[in-house]
Amino acid sequence: MQTYETVLILKPAMSDPEVAEFVEKTKQQITADGGEITTQEIWGRRKLTHMIGKAREGVYAYFKYRAGGSTVKKLNHTFSISDNVMRNMTVVSRDRKLKVKPKKAKAAPGSAGERSASAAAQA
Repeated sequence: MQTYETVLILKPAMSDPEVAEFVEKTKQQITADGGEITTQEIWGRRKLTHMIGKAREGVYAYFKYRAGGSTVKKLNHTFSISDNVMRNMTVVSRDRKLKVKPKKAKAAPGSAGERSASAAAQA
């Protein structure tokens, strides 16, 4: 099982109870297939950067969950046939650790590199 993140843009005509019901059904679908919900948020109604169909805004919902690949395929199929979902995106979530690069030591004035350059200029 991998960790996935899914963002949905739902139709703006949906009321808050309808959005909550849709989110609850999605959560049930994930857990029914053996997945577990890590995080679930409703980001609310937001303006879109460009129109989707005739809609200028949408209701955003976010899920982070652990599930198998077959569950993700079923979810994407459900979202594609649903009239309430305008857009969806699912990505594999990877915990990234910040890599610290060692700092390069600066050459001290009068070091061997500078002497050879100045010696070459005098020659």
